[in-house]
Amino acid sequence: MDSTETSAPVCYRHPDRVTGLSCSRCGKNICVECSNDAAVGQVCPECAASTGQHRVVRAGSLSGRASFATAPVSFSILAMTVAIWLIGVVAPAANDWLFQNLAQHNLLVAAGEWWRIFTAALLHAPLNSSFGLFHIGFNMYLLYLLGPRMEQQVGSPAFAALYVAAAGTGGLVSFLLGDPFQIGIGASGAIFGLVGAWLVASWKTRQTPGGRAMFNQLMFFVLLNAVLGFAISNIDWRAHLGGLLAGMGIAYLWSIFAVGKPNAVGIRTAIATAVIAFDLAAVLLL
Repeated sequence: MDSTETSAPVCYRHPDRVTGLSCSRCGKNICVECSNDAAVGQVCPECAASTGQHRVVRAGSLSGRASFATAPVSFSILAMTVAIWLIGVVAPAANDWLFQNLAQHNLLVAAGEWWRIFTAALLHAPLNSSFGLFHIGFNMYLLYLLGPRMEQQVGSPAFAALYVAAAGTGGLVSFLLGDPFQIGIGASGAIFGLVGAWLVASWKTRQTPGGRAMFNQLMFFVLLNAVLGFAISNIDWRAHLGGLLAGMGIAYLWSIFAVGKPNAVGIRTAIATAVIAFDLAAVLLL
């Protein structure tokens, strides 16, 4: 057996932080707090200082492969959502309990069960439904594509708050604009929040080939889903719209208030948490 050990890379300024990022100029490993965007990739504080670069939310590719160590929230949400779906597959009684207590039933939300606008994101169509495996498979695939890279860039607490805020705003819009008897499930509101945040990031880097390509791809995805949302009755376009607007708004505020700040992760987390508080207040007061 080979006894050679390979340790996970850590930030050169913060040895206690495992990271999947590295400076695209000097090659040093850097954490999200030490990452500054360049035209291509990210650079360390020293390389950024020499060229006057500032940190922004970036749509370009990250160095290093995403893993639980570098994106724990993304993979935890993915694992928990899939686990809940699998419980419903193997235990129909448990599945009934989950739907009765966590799904967004607008009548029950109006009666004071506010948590449903958030918890509906944990549920997906059962295996024997018309959507079946596609519903959870599509949402979780998008989470895998969009989540870890964003979490690495903005920090785990901020990413977690963004995901919950987008889910809540999607649920809120669905509650306000949907039928009182409507019942909604799925993480699509939260996923569209990630799409919205990446739209803002790619728009800000649209002068680069990578930013422009990502913006065009995301716009096509949004427009396609807008058409499908009106063409297919089972798709809740209201939740998609709410999540998208929440993600775009949060990312825009991040770009104004968090860029270049020493406590950027804390500022991002506070902004997204404020949106969660707004969702909660709105669903209780309206």
